[in-house]
Amino acid sequence: MTPDIRTTVVGSYPIPAWLTSQPNRTNLRDAVMVVLKTQELANLDVICDGELSRFDVNHPDTNGMIDYFVRPMQGIHSQLSRAERVEFRSRDDFGFRSEPAGVVREAVDEGGLDLSASFNSIRHLTRLPLKFTLTSPYMLARTLLDCHYGNLEALVMAIAEVLRQQITSIDASVIQVDEANLPGSPQDAAIAAAGINHVLSGTNSETGVHLCFGNYGGQTIQSGLFADLMTFFNSLDCDHLVLEFARRGYEELQFFRELKPEMQLGLGVVDIKDNGVETPDQIAHRIESANRTLGPGRVRWIHPDCGFWMLQRSVADRKMHALSAGRDLFLGTDSDAR
Repeated sequence: MTPDIRTTVVGSYPIPAWLTSQPNRTNLRDAVMVVLKTQELANLDVICDGELSRFDVNHPDTNGMIDYFVRPMQGIHSQLSRAERVEFRSRDDFGFRSEPAGVVREAVDEGGLDLSASFNSIRHLTRLPLKFTLTSPYMLARTLLDCHYGNLEALVMAIAEVLRQQITSIDASVIQVDEANLPGSPQDAAIAAAGINHVLSGTNSETGVHLCFGNYGGQTIQSGLFADLMTFFNSLDCDHLVLEFARRGYEELQFFRELKPEMQLGLGVVDIKDNGVETPDQIAHRIESANRTLGPGRVRWIHPDCGFWMLQRSVADRKMHALSAGRDLFLGTDSDAR
């Protein structure tokens, strides 16, 4: 029976050291099984491969949130000319990056990107419901130097069409789009929402959108308020949101009284920028506090604020156990009995 509040992770998990030191296909499969089993033992309801299907020793330490998606695409080139580097440095809207992820020189197409192969490599390794995550087309577009479209919206929608085609054959229980750039650019909300909605139109799975204010080096990257994004949230065609709250605090929950009633709210109750492990009592209290603000039944998911990739495995594992134990404490249930 599905509990009233489901537990999940946002996506990433710390890469096991033995995979980094001996990267090969067998060790990758073993690592994915360890990550899935760890979440199963933590009694989570919907689990993820820790985004290890993106693993590449040559990826930056963001574990391929950008490069994994854009580098295989046709029309996007990872090597910039000197003139393109000069143009990039002259633009005011790239201050959040030292270098673009690539340059768009021709129309964008899927090229060698094959997300279904990534999902198929892990789908039979667990009996629990699986989540598949992908980066928002807006966030991907914002990391690229566009020398072809000349228009942000056109580039976003071109990438969105590639991603929409890619997920049509992925039958995950949940398809989640991750967006960590928009909070710093709320004026682009309509463009970002249109891209995300186009992507999610390609699936019949349950859909979620994760939005946070950044998670790099244990630091918050973007500044802003959820209040500035309520129009964005209400324009999304998704089933639930996956939002950061534990680090930011819960004062902004009041804004979500305006969230359209058919959209479920996912509440971040685990701080992934802190090595301290929450207690089940703390988790239960955070859910109860949200219920007092928004009304009973409004919170339907709980999860960490963002991915676990910055933490030690032992810390991430204990935080996941606290997550499910706190939910069960709040609901008065025993997850081992389900």
